[in-house]
Amino acid sequence: MTGEMYPMRTLQNFPRLLRIALHWGLILALLGVSVGSVCALFLWLLDQATQLRFLHPSLLIGLPVAGVGVALLYQRYGGRAAAGNNLIIDEIHKPGGGVPFCMAPLVLFGTVISHLFGASVGREGTAVQIGGSFAAAIGRLFRLNDRAMRLFLMAGIAAGFGAVFGTPVAGAIFGLEVLTLGRLDYAALLPVAVASIVADWTCHAWGIHHAAYHVGFRGIPSADGTMFHVDALLLVKVSFAAVCFGLASRAFASGVHRLAGIFQKLCPQTWLRPALGGVLTILLVGLLGTRDYLGLGVRSSDIDGASIMNFFGHGYYPWSWFWKLVFTLVALASGFKGGEVTPLFFIGAGLGNALSPVLGVPADLLAGVGFVAVFAGAANTPLACTFMAVELFGATDVVYYAAGCFIAYLASGHSGIYQAQRIGTPKTSLALERSGAVLRDLRK
Repeated sequence: MTGEMYPMRTLQNFPRLLRIALHWGLILALLGVSVGSVCALFLWLLDQATQLRFLHPSLLIGLPVAGVGVALLYQRYGGRAAAGNNLIIDEIHKPGGGVPFCMAPLVLFGTVISHLFGASVGREGTAVQIGGSFAAAIGRLFRLNDRAMRLFLMAGIAAGFGAVFGTPVAGAIFGLEVLTLGRLDYAALLPVAVASIVADWTCHAWGIHHAAYHVGFRGIPSADGTMFHVDALLLVKVSFAAVCFGLASRAFASGVHRLAGIFQKLCPQTWLRPALGGVLTILLVGLLGTRDYLGLGVRSSDIDGASIMNFFGHGYYPWSWFWKLVFTLVALASGFKGGEVTPLFFIGAGLGNALSPVLGVPADLLAGVGFVAVFAGAANTPLACTFMAVELFGATDVVYYAAGCFIAYLASGHSGIYQAQRIGTPKTSLALERSGAVLRDLRK
């Protein structure tokens, strides 16, 4: 009898389920199109700013003044928006004052200015904040309750991430994984996927093309001549490198927060700190005699310079990862706007390039593993980064990418670039950190 009644109840509820599906489909499509369009504009502006900086290297002299100008703009109009990604994560965990819409234009403008004058920052933070602020605005327009707004903010994060990197599946997983270490909320699985895919489609429809990375390694021939994609010795070598990637992640995350504290002591005025960071960046450029560590670092103005593209087998750059880490710590800790992820890609791919001849691993493979593994350790998102590797490099070497991301995640400890993250499940059974703890509290 119960089995006969269940289909009847399903049929009776079908109109209501259809209305809910159409309602969510509409607002998620609106979110994806909006975020994808703004991310397309952002990426176009970023490309123009980078080209201008390449053509006019003297723009670097204006970096301290540009940083102070953006900081004053935030001080005057930013309010809660100054908390950036951490505000969005906090609002998802515990709704409070909401995410202000001014976050999107402020961070977009601030990041483009940072790149125009040469600050070593990324773009993911900007895209996530654009996604979060648009999600909050659309959610308020449609009067979503706290539970629905929580899911919608997660979808906004996914949309921004998926669009800015051209990795919609990784974007969806990132929107689930970035909130809590070791725990995913599958109730948001479909919303984040729809928002990320639509945003990526929209960004592509505007004519935006993402950098194409090539990993030529396709396995080692077996005795019978066939290609097998998992070699035991190679996997051990990659696993050792992954520990190094995880330690680099930890050094980056800890370094940003510690250096920010030093800047705060040296210069109590928030708006003046970027001037100090800008001057230090100029001095570092003069010391090293290269501009390779400015901006994103995907490409260099010098055809043989250190860049993410060149790390995939086009030269050997043993210390580039370290100098990019230094430049980025100075920029972020002093208050320049932008993200951390693309510099983390540079650090990871550069470290992989440096370790490849030492370990006897193909440079393109280890650069690809480092590319995603350092980010996995710093953001505590190993699953999203594994999917990102598949979307960017192909699935042939997925075992090595997964091993790199998982081991780096463990080796990085309970640190991270997003201080609002909470611990759902400690990384190891030996960890003393408790479930539910917030990373910022652990650091204190």
